[in-house]
Amino acid sequence: MVNLNKFIYVPNRIMSIDASTTSIAYAVFEGKQLVISGKVEFSGKDVYQKIASAIGSVITVIQDLNPEAVVIERAVFINSPKTMSELSMVQGAILAGASLAGVKIFKGTNPIAWQSYIGNGKLTKDAKILMRKLNPNKSESWYKQNEREARKQKTINFVNINYDLDISDNDIADAIGIGHYSLNNWEKLGD
Repeated sequence: MVNLNKFIYVPNRIMSIDASTTSIAYAVFEGKQLVISGKVEFSGKDVYQKIASAIGSVITVIQDLNPEAVVIERAVFINSPKTMSELSMVQGAILAGASLAGVKIFKGTNPIAWQSYIGNGKLTKDAKILMRKLNPNKSESWYKQNEREARKQKTINFVNINYDLDISDNDIADAIGIGHYSLNNWEKLGD
């Protein structure tokens, strides 16, 4: 049987992006080497001003770093329709800015796919029970926030160990994690 994965074109220089409504964190890989990572904050008082800022900021970053392809973490609905709507608009602006700057290849990945790949999937039932045992009488929102923080730190630890870094920004760590997954699973990324 022929392995068709050998025939999938993987760009040499990719930029992976972790987007929020206020910033993009990015990582650029050449081959399998991380060459640069960083974060750009958007300006503006409301989402529409931030959209305009996102387009201009992304054009500048793309022109400076010259990636052949962009991989972005897809927006997934968690709790707030307003946040989902605003994040989707900002992500559209980010992709528009990248396109205007000359990027031709775009891919997306689901957060759980890349997080699970680096060993940071959702907390198990046993881990959640242990957290509640070690921290009794806390609110449900406290437990959820603590779970989020533990997972953010786990991604930071993975990135620092695997890329010999000393970063503390969880958004930049996410961008690097997205890139790490993408380089090793290009054929699984969505268009």
